Amino acid sequence: TGKCYHTFRGHSAEIVCLSFNPQSTLLATGSMDTTAKLWDLEKGEEIATLSGHSAEIITLSFNTTGDRIITGSFDHTVAVWDVGTGREQNLLIKMPKNNDVVAKYGLIIAKKRAGAPCWCVQLWDAVTGTRRATLAGHGKEVLDVCFDCAGQRLATASADGSARVYNAETKQCIATLEGHEDEISKVS
Repeated sequence: TGKCYHTFRGHSAEIVCLSFNPQSTLLATGSMDTTAKLWDLEKGEEIATLSGHSAEIITLSFNTTGDRIITGSFDHTVAVWDVGTGREQNLLIKMPKNNDVVAKYGLIIAKKRAGAPCWCVQLWDAVTGTRRATLAGHGKEVLDVCFDCAGQRLATASADGSARVYNAETKQCIATLEGHEDEISKVS
């Protein structure tokens, strides 16, 4: 119908990312104001403010059970939050510069990382903070990454005009998707 049910206000700067909880009616938003907020879509109200990063939150994602949310920030940290309490549970990774966390599935975090001579995606263990694998192949910057809903495949989008699909277990590229005339900024 195109009817607007709720307008959420509360961030003091631009909202740059959002994620829907797969198990409830919660929406999470991440902002340039260094916070993330949890919103109840049915009630139209703010549930919690997640504060702890010292720079903009540029990505966030719920886990598959919906009880945790992970945030990535320009302060080069990744945090895991309890959805029920809104409290930070774990500061996982202090990342070097030019690293952006862009996707999470279960206990695996995917982040794009500049690496010579090509741009790569790294997979990290969300509990230990150790790197598990590096996925290479793009000729220019990786702009987006996502897992499928089962966590079996990982897709990447690149400024080189291609998208790639990797097997999350074997880390092998199983498809290269070409045909765009310019960069691909999002993949889902």
